[in-house]
Amino acid sequence: RSITRSYYRNSVGGLLVFDITNRRSFEHVKDWLEEARMHVQPFQIVFLLVGHKCDLVSQREVTREEAEKLSSDCGMKYIETSAKDATNVEESFTILTRDIYELVKNGEISIQDGWEGVKSGFVPNVVHSSEEAVKPRRQCNC
Repeated sequence: RSITRSYYRNSVGGLLVFDITNRRSFEHVKDWLEEARMHVQPFQIVFLLVGHKCDLVSQREVTREEAEKLSSDCGMKYIETSAKDATNVEESFTILTRDIYELVKNGEISIQDGWEGVKSGFVPNVVHSSEEAVKPRRQCNC
């Protein structure tokens, strides 16, 4: 709750994470979203709502349906993750990155003076998984 404006500076995307086993964390999502949006004005930021600890099904206090409704009402996508068993962790970053890329490609997010959230330069054609990124490259035998 003590995050300052400098934390949000130049952000173009963010994960709003709540604990599905803790209703209070879910109840604060709208507050966190409003705070973040307030600090990035006049620029646009893309959010993904993340329900964390999906491996603790028996302790769930927030249903998937509730979270999906909230994310829809707030104009975000929703995903459930678990750091314990690596469920959807990488996927959540991939979704957010692809959503940002599509908005840039469509011109809905663009380079603007005074903001470094999106910079011009090389844009890869393919998004690689972290496993592909660390694969050894073939070397020339010449």
